[in-house]
Amino acid sequence: MTEVVDGVFDLTLTNDPARYRSFLFDWEVPTLVDTGPSEATEALLSRLRSIETTPERVILTHAHHDHVGGFDAVVEEYDVETCVPEQSELQTEHRPDERFSHEASVGPFTAVHIPGHCEDNYALVAADEPVAVMGDAVIGSDWRGLPEGYFIPVEGIYSDDLVRAEYYLERLQEYAFDVGLVFHGSSVFDDARTKLDRFLDFPNKGSWDDRL
Repeated sequence: MTEVVDGVFDLTLTNDPARYRSFLFDWEVPTLVDTGPSEATEALLSRLRSIETTPERVILTHAHHDHVGGFDAVVEEYDVETCVPEQSELQTEHRPDERFSHEASVGPFTAVHIPGHCEDNYALVAADEPVAVMGDAVIGSDWRGLPEGYFIPVEGIYSDDLVRAEYYLERLQEYAFDVGLVFHGSSVFDDARTKLDRFLDFPNKGSWDDRL
């Protein structure tokens, strides 16, 4: 558990290479983004207790098992407000309080729909801080053996459509952020938006017209 940005805690939930994570934003309304896999629920609750901040809101970036597994337990422990993408099909006991769509305001964030990894994948860009939660739009470059500090797409074996994923990733170029928090691999803490631009705006880039 590390405070990676002022008031933002990386709750890494397992010690295995997968490094499943949640993020707690101890801002005006304490907000937990994603709840990890079900097998790490006790670790999640333990880390929340150690911070001594009671979450009042949960936001999901998408409904894959490693992001939603602790959803019911957190709702029951803290009676939080829950915000979930409109495309997500939750297999949980508790129904979400709010469904959100592309460009919606969700707590302190703007929701940015980036399908491709899965249909309900979202990034969350903070409105008043230079921070973005990338969902599974990208992962840290060191996840695939490269130097850390950069973004790469989620593996094709775990993605529905890599072409759509890269195309819709361009939506994040409409927003300003210096820090990009990822759930797998190392987050990017410097010049995150600039590094994303360099990844997307490569030499001799063609048109998407024949690819979508």
